[in-house]
Amino acid sequence: MTSKVKSAIRQIRSLSMPFSTPEPFLFCVYHKDDYPAGDEKMQAPKTGNGHDFNPKAKYRMYHGEKVPGFPQHPHRGFETITATIEGIIDHTDSMKCGGRYGQGDLQWMTAGKGVVHAEMFPLVNADKPNPTRFFQIWLNLPKKNKMVNPDYIMHWAEDVKKFASKDEKTKITVWAGELDEVKALEPPKNSWAADPENDVAVWHIEVAPGGKYTLPKAKGGSGINRTFYFIEGKHLEIENQTIDPSSRVDVNAGMEVELSVPKSASRSAELLMLQGKPIGEPVAQHGPFVMNSQAEIMQAFMDYQRTQFGGWPWPNNDHVFPREKGRFSKKGKKTEYPPKRQEEKQSP
Repeated sequence: MTSKVKSAIRQIRSLSMPFSTPEPFLFCVYHKDDYPAGDEKMQAPKTGNGHDFNPKAKYRMYHGEKVPGFPQHPHRGFETITATIEGIIDHTDSMKCGGRYGQGDLQWMTAGKGVVHAEMFPLVNADKPNPTRFFQIWLNLPKKNKMVNPDYIMHWAEDVKKFASKDEKTKITVWAGELDEVKALEPPKNSWAADPENDVAVWHIEVAPGGKYTLPKAKGGSGINRTFYFIEGKHLEIENQTIDPSSRVDVNAGMEVELSVPKSASRSAELLMLQGKPIGEPVAQHGPFVMNSQAEIMQAFMDYQRTQFGGWPWPNNDHVFPREKGRFSKKGKKTEYPPKRQEEKQSP
């Protein structure tokens, strides 16, 4: 008599909004907005109400009034990972850093002891729609790094590492972590992800109809949290079990896990995978602040009221850059551009 092979699946549940996340992650949102063409100021045709998160609408203004997005707001004690697929985001912050990114770029910001930033979605296309898709992921910081200096890095789409199966039917964007010798670009130095022992991985996975791929187990084994979010497509099997669209699937990271899409499917399945070793410390969270105790949360509010985390150096709370600006990242006195634009800047 043969024994039944144990499945790697631990739990399946419907997606919440925002996504519920395992340690060391705190929060995740999948933004998908079908923005129309913008006007001469890159504005949307409707005015936001200050809190537009209507899931049934074609697009949302979020906290924006004329340009969708999130005007200036503070953070302390964690990191934001903004991983783009489509669309454009304008970043400004209290460190006088700024940039425009999207179309596959990734921005990784360590809030540390405190930063104020804005994320606006200017409708740069005046003659065609401005579809936007990206993930905003909050990754916690351990107590020893919660009060480090703020920092941010930009990984341009041209440099972001990608993996493809031999049959090209499974493609994986490796935003963090490592897969089959494909190693992601470096995270900020104070990130929980900076230590390989913490086995942090953030992957965008696409499996085409007829595709089948087995992900290796995590290096840290079953002590690592690994979760899949089925965000696009109608057909997906994990460990030969049919998964409904808009599902979260927790798996045993100490086991290999097979992903597949039947040949009869009309489109690819897309998943986000979050993985990492739990920090294992108390979590106290109130809005934009994440610390280890309520006393530290109260201190964060008092510090912000007193210092504004350096103040806001930009002319508007929802500042956006000129339409023709293109993708760039300004950090201190240094301005960087995507590889192709950098070549253009350096050419005689």
